[in-house]
Amino acid sequence: MELSCKSEYAILALLEMATNYQSGEPLQIRQIAAQQNIPDRYLEQLLATLRRGGIVKSQRGSKGGYLLAREPWKITVLEILECLEGLDVRICEENINTKTLDSSVIGDIWQEACQAANSVLQKYTLQELCEQRDSRRQLDIMYYI
Repeated sequence: MELSCKSEYAILALLEMATNYQSGEPLQIRQIAAQQNIPDRYLEQLLATLRRGGIVKSQRGSKGGYLLAREPWKITVLEILECLEGLDVRICEENINTKTLDSSVIGDIWQEACQAANSVLQKYTLQELCEQRDSRRQLDIMYYI
């Protein structure tokens, strides 16, 4: 399984919003793009997809921008990837139409791999990603002292 550029940029943008979640202030696309080094126009498309998926909400006006639609501890990485990539967890759970014994063995292994990946992605929330990032920042600071 490979993390697409689209998903990586979206998760970076969502981390930026999660970091500012407590302020309640929306972030403008140009702010997020500058902070995370994401092309503005691409980010605009990603945020539109995330808005349609119910992960972010937009606010219009001069002080408008984007906010998380829910608390960062309620948004999982799996949910983000499902929204962006169109991943469907049920695909892994369905029995693969097997024609041979060999196909059956491959199908079982693929199903197990999908379930393991989904389990890991479901386990992590935006809040936990922020905490891991902050923890690593503290470690980096200690190395430079």
